[in-house]
Amino acid sequence: MKKIYLADIPLEDAQKRFQTALEEAGLWQTLGAEQIPLDENAIGRVLIETVWAKISSPHYHASAMDGFAVRAEDTHGALETAPISLSCGSVAVYLDTGDPLPDWADAVIPIENIEPLSADGNISDDPRHPQIIRIRAAVSPWSHVREMGEDMVATQLVLPFGHRLRPVDLGAAAGCGYDKLDVARRPKVAVIPTGTELVYPGDPLKEGDIIEYNSIVLAAQVNGWGGAATRFENIPDDFEKIKTQVVQAAGEFDLILLIAGSSAGSEDYSSQIVEQSGELLVHGIAVRPGHPVILGIVKKDGKSTPIIGVPGYPVSAALTADIFVEPLLGKWLGRSPFHPHTIPAEITRKVNSRAGDDEYLRVAVGYIGDKTLAAPLSRGSGVITSLVRADGLVIIPRGIQGLQAGEQVSVQLLRSIEELKNTIFVIGSHDISLDLLSQFLAPCQRRLASVNVGSLGGIMALKRGETHIAGAHLLHPESGEYNLPYIQEHLPGMALRVVTLVGRTQGLFLAKGNPKKIQSLEDLIRKDISTVNRQRGSGTRLLLDFHLKQLDIQPESVNGYDHEEYTHLAAAAVVASGRADCALGIEAASYALDLDFLPLFTERFDLLIPEEFVLGELLKPLFELLEDPRFRNAVDTRPGYDVSEMGQVVAVLSGTE
Repeated sequence: MKKIYLADIPLEDAQKRFQTALEEAGLWQTLGAEQIPLDENAIGRVLIETVWAKISSPHYHASAMDGFAVRAEDTHGALETAPISLSCGSVAVYLDTGDPLPDWADAVIPIENIEPLSADGNISDDPRHPQIIRIRAAVSPWSHVREMGEDMVATQLVLPFGHRLRPVDLGAAAGCGYDKLDVARRPKVAVIPTGTELVYPGDPLKEGDIIEYNSIVLAAQVNGWGGAATRFENIPDDFEKIKTQVVQAAGEFDLILLIAGSSAGSEDYSSQIVEQSGELLVHGIAVRPGHPVILGIVKKDGKSTPIIGVPGYPVSAALTADIFVEPLLGKWLGRSPFHPHTIPAEITRKVNSRAGDDEYLRVAVGYIGDKTLAAPLSRGSGVITSLVRADGLVIIPRGIQGLQAGEQVSVQLLRSIEELKNTIFVIGSHDISLDLLSQFLAPCQRRLASVNVGSLGGIMALKRGETHIAGAHLLHPESGEYNLPYIQEHLPGMALRVVTLVGRTQGLFLAKGNPKKIQSLEDLIRKDISTVNRQRGSGTRLLLDFHLKQLDIQPESVNGYDHEEYTHLAAAAVVASGRADCALGIEAASYALDLDFLPLFTERFDLLIPEEFVLGELLKPLFELLEDPRFRNAVDTRPGYDVSEMGQVVAVLSGTE
């Protein structure tokens, strides 16, 4: 049953091939209309018929105020020093707001602008039912009157075909005479996950199990775009079972999303199922992530149903839906495809890319001074958190082998401009207290975007003007001082404030029960011990190097010294998985992954902040949190943390030293 890719074709060719097949099948058009009641459930539906006003709104001349209807000409000459009196019932009539204007009247005098009088000329006790009103200013025609059709005039265009309904649209439709609306029928989409290794959220896990959530994400995307998704039970890797479900769904649904099985492995059946059940149009697209996409048509009882074979990696799956599913649903619903807002930005570091593929690069976006910067995030197609953290996408077109640091790019935004302008960029070393800080900043209308590139990487980001803050814990081997010698070396001309975030304990992550009986760093040279290291430029890497040198241990004698991870949690995960026996890191990470921990050293973790940002409004909530007992307690309760020096200013560097 094994099938290799038909071709890895360019994206635009795949889109054209798919559209042509849909046009030939009569499926490149709206799917028809249905009539729905005009109520709150109509939100998000797409109009299939233009809404023309059946009646004017208001459909009569109405008083816009509580007051007295009059003829404007009867008020001419009224002055503060020469008031005019009008008899009620004949030339002045009281109206509440919204009451119809008498045929003879053409203006309304607000009640607060009249003096109510009784027949004897005294002030009346009932301002709404006096016998005479006295006025001290004239009014012009149609003052304080909502004229018929002021809002909408009968036959006027109110809402166009293809419009996606919002709450205010429902009010406009009701106001011009509608109680039902004709909307596009919601496309019915079958979302079918496949894979023997899949389990459901909440199920007990064993090695080799993969939690199935692609169908949740895809169904949510479909529903958010106006479709009606149905999630099917997961089907094991069984050719006949998958084929039976696909053919059955073709008779009941407008679109099938078949998840996984689109590669070329021994249990990847999707392309052959499509080929046997109808027409296989595309298998393999020159896009990353997401190149093993399948496009086809399934046929049953004379009915043609498009099918998209969605890659099993979660980032690939979500982006495949963005590229192919959303535009198709838009066509079926009679609306234009969504076009994300784009902004120009500078890429913060060099990015390599395969010249033959269009690449969708996830980036974090920050406004740093007068710059707009895009920092690349993890590119793994299985890293769903990179989409969660992404502020935007940068498309690197095929034919280009990458981007240079500082190069101008166009970013398709996944967040609002306002949210990005309230984002604090932190580039540098990873620490769990930064995650807590992000949590506490959220109610302050601030978002913390943290990019983990190591302490030295954070200092270089400051040098390039690419971050508001750098997190660092760089131990200087000669002086024994943290961070300051490196700042003086790399940032000699920068006005900078160094503020302590936490003190923390570093030590060795060990498997539960410490089966290898590791007692000290000296054990790292044992032949039966493997370790995992942090990346070059990280504070933890420098700390390890410092103490290995103190012990006269050569790095090449440590098994796993060149195996690098970018965060404490990632290093701990390697140990927890059994791929390494130990790793140097912070105690809180070992606790998070239920590892044993051998404490070895204490260190200081600082925030390096350019003076230009210290006094700005953006960072004000952050400094307040460093003094907040709730935040300090939240950090202090984590294993291996000391908050006694949190918020203390270690140094204020003028940039002239």
